Amino acid sequence: MEERIYLDHAAAMPIHPEVLRFGNRFLAGFAGNPSTIYREGLAAEEAVSRAREEVAALIGASDPASVIFTSGATESNNIAVRGTALRNMKRGKRVVTSTIEHISVLNPAKVLLKKGFAVTEVPVDRYGTIDLGALEEAVTPETVVTSVHYANNEIGTIEPIREVAEIVHARGGFLHVDATDAAGRVPINVERAGIDLATLSSNQLGGPQGMGALYIRPGVRVQPVLVGGGQERGLRPGTEDVFGIACMGEAARLAAKEMPEESRRLAAIRDRLIAGITDIEEAYLTGHPTERLPHHASFRFSRIEGESIQLAMNMLGIAVATGSACTSRTLEASHVLLAIGLAHEEAHGSMVATLGRENRADEAPRVVDAVRETVKRLRAITPL
Repeated sequence: MEERIYLDHAAAMPIHPEVLRFGNRFLAGFAGNPSTIYREGLAAEEAVSRAREEVAALIGASDPASVIFTSGATESNNIAVRGTALRNMKRGKRVVTSTIEHISVLNPAKVLLKKGFAVTEVPVDRYGTIDLGALEEAVTPETVVTSVHYANNEIGTIEPIREVAEIVHARGGFLHVDATDAAGRVPINVERAGIDLATLSSNQLGGPQGMGALYIRPGVRVQPVLVGGGQERGLRPGTEDVFGIACMGEAARLAAKEMPEESRRLAAIRDRLIAGITDIEEAYLTGHPTERLPHHASFRFSRIEGESIQLAMNMLGIAVATGSACTSRTLEASHVLLAIGLAHEEAHGSMVATLGRENRADEAPRVVDAVRETVKRLRAITPL
C-alpha cells in the first residue's frame, strides 16, 4: 500500500521532530508559573523570555518585548484589528482591509461596524495582488488601522507590503499584517517593511497548534480583547502556556535556520506540481505566477466541484484542500476566488496543495497523475 501524501500544511502542519524533542522536557517535567519568583517560576519565565527572543528574531523585531503570545492567529488578528481600532478611535473611526483577508480579519472588522466604524474592503487584481491605487483612495487620515496579509493562504499570492505601509503611514494610520502563512517561508523584517502589528501562528512554523503571537511595534497602543491579569503586557491575560510558548520559540528558531534551503527545495516541488497540473485540460493556476509562497500551489478546474476533488484525492491517498480550512465546511464559494474575478461555478472547482518538510520531489508525479485521473473521472459523471 502506497504511503499517504499530505498536502494541506496551510490548514495544519505536523510538529517539527526537533520541536517535539525540545518540548518533551516541559511535558515530562514540571513547568512552573512564569508570574512567580521561586525557582520553578523563574525557570518558566526564562523559557518564555527565550521564546519571545526567537520569535522576534524570526521577523526582524529588535525588541523582544514587542512580541506577545496568544492562543493562535485568530486571537492575534482580533487583538490587532479590534484592539487597535478601539484604543485609538479618537484618531478616527475607519478601518481598511483587502477583499481577500482571512475571515478572522474580516469578521472582527465587521464587529467594529456596530461600534460606529466605517469599514472599506479594497479590491485585488486577478492574481490577488492588492490595488494600490484603490488603497490610496480608501485610506484617509481618519483610518485607524489597515489590515493586509503578507500572503494569501488560499492562492499563495505575496502582497507588496512595503508599498502598502508607505500609503498607510503617509496618512498617519497603523498597518496590521497577518503573516501567518508567510513567516518561516519567506524572509520578513517588520521594521524595514514598516509593519506596526504582525500576526503569527505556532503551527505554521512547525510548532504545536493552539499557540500564536502578535508583534506590536513599540509605541502602538492596543486595547485588550480579553480582560484579566497582567500577563503579556495585559493584552493577553491568563497563565501562560509555557509548553506551547517554548515550543513556538523553538519552532521559530528552526524556521529561521532552515528557511533558505527548505523554501528552495519546496519551490522546486511546487513548480513541478504547477507544470504538471496546469497541463490538464481546463486546469488553471490561481494566484500570482511568480510572487507566491514557495510551498503553495493552487488551481481551479472547470466543470467539477472542489469537494469532489478533495474526496476523490483522499481515496487515492492524497490530502489536499479546497479553499481555507476555516470556511470550506460552509460549502459556499470562496470569497477569495470571487474577489479575483471568478464566477461562482468557477470558484467552486478549486484545489489547494501546500507542501511541508516531509514532502519529497518524487511524490510530484504521483500527485499529478492522481489529479489527472480524478479530473477525468469526475468530469465523466458531472452534470455541470
